[in-house]
This record gives sequence, C-alpha cells and structure tokens, in this order.
Amino acid sequence: MNRQTAPTDWKGAAMQKRIAGRYAAERRFKAIGLGAVLLSGAFLAFLLFVMVGNGLRGFTYTNVEVPIDFAAMPLTVDASRLGDADADRAIANAGLADIVAFAADEALGADGSKLISENAWKEVRTAIKDDPALLKDKTVFHLPAASEVDIAAKQGAKGALGARVDALETDGKLSTGIHWSFFKNADATDPAVAGIWGALKGSVLTIFIAFLIAFPTGVLAALYLEEYAPKNRWTDLIEVSINNLAAVPSIIFGLLALAVFINWFGLCQASALVGGLTLALMTMPVIVIASRNAIKAVPPSIRDAALGVGASPVQVVFHHVLPLALPGILTGTIIGMARALGETAPLLLIGMRAFIGDVPGGVCSPSTVLPMQIFLWSDEVDRGFVEKTSAAIIVLLIVLLSMNALAIYFRNKFEKRW
Repeated sequence: MNRQTAPTDWKGAAMQKRIAGRYAAERRFKAIGLGAVLLSGAFLAFLLFVMVGNGLRGFTYTNVEVPIDFAAMPLTVDASRLGDADADRAIANAGLADIVAFAADEALGADGSKLISENAWKEVRTAIKDDPALLKDKTVFHLPAASEVDIAAKQGAKGALGARVDALETDGKLSTGIHWSFFKNADATDPAVAGIWGALKGSVLTIFIAFLIAFPTGVLAALYLEEYAPKNRWTDLIEVSINNLAAVPSIIFGLLALAVFINWFGLCQASALVGGLTLALMTMPVIVIASRNAIKAVPPSIRDAALGVGASPVQVVFHHVLPLALPGILTGTIIGMARALGETAPLLLIGMRAFIGDVPGGVCSPSTVLPMQIFLWSDEVDRGFVEKTSAAIIVLLIVLLSMNALAIYFRNKFEKRW
C-alpha cells in the first residue's frame, strides 16, 4: 500500500523561512571566506612592505670622497708584482691601509679615517691592481663609508654624527650608489663589504647536486612502483614508508646526513656536496609521490593503444607514459626543489652555519646557503646588517618565485590534453 505524502508548499511561511536561512548561511560562508583571503593578503602585503622598505636600502651604499696623492705619499711596492698571485699581500705589507687612513684624515678632518669603512683600503687596492698608473698621480676615490655613517646618511641621525654627515653632504663629499660589493662578495664582519654572492653560489651548487641525485632516482622509483612492482605487502610497506618520509621533519634528515655522510663516509663537512645529498634525501619522497600521481593520471587507453600496435612494455613507458606525465613530474620536482632551497634546519647539523668568508670554489669547498646567511646576519649586532638581512630575503624570494614561475612554464609548455 503506497503512502501518500502532501506536496511541498514552497510558498508557505515555514518553507520561505528555511530558504531564507539557507541563503543567509551561504552569504555568511562567502563573507568568512572573503575575510580569510583579505586577511591573508593583508599579512602578505605587510610582510612585503616591511621587507622591501628595509631591503631596498640594502642594495645601495653611501660612499665618501677621499683624494689620495700617491706622488706625495708613495706606495713602495714593485709595480711588476701587481699582476702576481701574491699582489694583495705585497700591497698590504707596503702600508696601503695607513696611507688611505692618513688621506682620509687630511680630506675629512679630525678622525676622518673613522668615517670610512675599515676595509675601504681594499677598494683602493683593487683599483691599483687594475690600473698601476694610479700610483704616480693624485686620484679621487669614492670609498665605502663606515656603517654608522651609511645609516645616518640614509635614515638621518642626531648629535655630532648627524652634524658631521650633514656637513659632508653639504660639501658634496657623500654619494649614494648601487652597492656592487653586495652582489660580488661573500660574508664579512663589516657590512660595507659583506655580500650575498658566496651564499647564492653555495645555494645553486647545493640545489644542483640535490636535483642530480633526487630527480632520476625519484622518477625511476615512481615508474617501478607504478608500472612494474607486484601488488603485495612488501610493496605496500614501501609505499607507506615513502609517504611517511615525506612528512618527516627536515631536521631528522640533517641528523641522518651527519651520521652517514660525515661521520661514516667522512665526506667534507659544511660543503655543497653534503648539503646537496641531505636535501636530496629530503626531497626524494616528494618527487616519488608527485611522479606517481602524474603517471597515474595518464589514461589506461594510451597504454592499451601502444600495446595494441606492438610496442613493448618498456616502449610504452618511455615513449608514451613518461612524456605525458612529464609536466606533472617537473612541476612537483621544481616545487620540491624550491622548498629545499628555503630549508635551514638540516643544514645546521652538517656545519653550514659557520662563517664563510670566501666564495666556494667547488662542491667540496666550505660554503653556506641563502637561508643560513640570512639567519647569520639577523643575529649580528651591527645595525648595518639589518638592511643586508632584508636585502638577502628579497634575493631569496626572487629565486623562489623564479623557480615557481619555471614550474608553471614547464607545465604549460608540455601539458597535453586528451
């Protein structure tokens, strides 16, 4: 016996009240979602405003005009040695630092040498090596200012220092220009000569090694697990282990690298080689998971069609499945590498937090990376490193955004629709 039900009264007061309640709930949900987006955007805008505001000043530096008359204060160094490997030592032993300090005192007044960087004489040394003819004449050099003078010139200062800086600006002896040393030098204790190039080169070498190891290994592991591995409990155990490894805190990989690569194999500590191996261990599970998802997304009809025309299983994989899955694999790999580029914790444990004053010459040379350089500069007492820290963060963000843009480019370039 069928039970008869009354038709819904859509125009009744009760039903209209329920419909109004649903629409109100939908409006509240949209408003909350929009509020979350706006709040996130506000936090991001505030971060970028603070970073760019402080960081842009880090790309410039104040220079002080100092004339040096080498004819009156001769530098007793053999001009034929200026092209030798020990030219830096010969010039230093000849007393160039004292000559520069004396010239600054004469040109800028009492304690004038304290207005320029303690490493300013190295700029003069470089100029002399490039043009030995300077030793015979009077030349006006624009030398980097001391850190407190640079800050006072950019942000203003009160008291005796502020008055001294104002007087120099009035006399036209101060100028501000692009801080090329920031892009060419490695780390230093003086913010006037500290640079980002050493950390940037270390990051590039480290990521390159991590990519060389993690990408082929991760893609081949994904191909085997997805296309050839039998479905049994051992395969399930490997899959669960890979998924768990992708969620392990990165500092655990640092401990593993310290125990295996440094203590067991005796590889060079604080080098791009060990750093790259560590980041490869950390990134490989992410690449395997991303590659497996991309391979799964290839329709089975592609495989069936290839087998139907006589292709072998290996030809099916490498001629059809892998090219079609390549956009997803590359996207996952580049995003994983970008995450590895910003990692700090695992590299702390393998010694990459040490002060490295030279640009790394190879994968086994002592080196550091951009996140570690930012961490070290943020801990410096000198106020000049505040701007350097923000500028280094901007460089790191540009590198990360470039890698993400590269991932989008590869995805769009090789993407195929079926």
